[in-house]
Amino acid sequence: MGLLENKIGVVTGAGQGIGRAIALSFAREGARVVVADFNEAMGRETTALIHEAGGDATFVFGDVSKENSVRDMIDKVRENYGGLDIACNSAALSRGSGPIHQYERDVFDQTLEMCLTNTWLCMKYEIAAMLETGGGAIVNISSNASLRGQPFNTAYAAAKGGVNIMTKSAAGEYGSKGIRINAVSPGVIRTPGIEKYMEEQPRAAEALVKRPVMKRLGEPGEIAEAVSFLCSDRASYITGQVLSVDGGEAVK
Repeated sequence: MGLLENKIGVVTGAGQGIGRAIALSFAREGARVVVADFNEAMGRETTALIHEAGGDATFVFGDVSKENSVRDMIDKVRENYGGLDIACNSAALSRGSGPIHQYERDVFDQTLEMCLTNTWLCMKYEIAAMLETGGGAIVNISSNASLRGQPFNTAYAAAKGGVNIMTKSAAGEYGSKGIRINAVSPGVIRTPGIEKYMEEQPRAAEALVKRPVMKRLGEPGEIAEAVSFLCSDRASYITGQVLSVDGGEAVK
């Protein structure tokens, strides 16, 4: 019996990378999964991978920067499965980097919208659905950039710092109502974006590998395992936490 047997789950940003790994892990652990992404081709590819492995999944379009889209996404979860037990808010997109005094206002605002406001919108409708059925568990994907800042990437670090505090605040609001809310803070993970960066910047790639005390990059599946645990009943007394999954990078 899997960790998430018979639970109904949604994963945003599930078309690739960490989000895809989380959706696959949910299904492998027995959950029925709604795969949400604004890239339909990638989202359907994730759904197909789950089906090929014998899992239960449905693709739903979700542009989590738009409230109407988020509301429709969660309504479709209800329509397809009758409720919502677990959710992982993984979708995020940083719009740019650079020194603060040269940063464009619209780029800053877009990063906040795609890394913080979108998570709030998802939680708003996920929590409402979970209250209808007596509780659930939510995991937000943060970043180690939120723990100590990240020069030249201020907007992203600030947005993810906001995700951490929002996670803790919401956990305080809904803990007595049966909803646990936690965050996972990944270190440097071998996603398609990171692999492309490492190919283009080999010197920087060497530094990335040396940052964790374990001297290697993390794999998307390692983040997924932590998320699945936090969504499971084995984490029944854990809420309001930010778990850093980073090979020890945060302790250096």
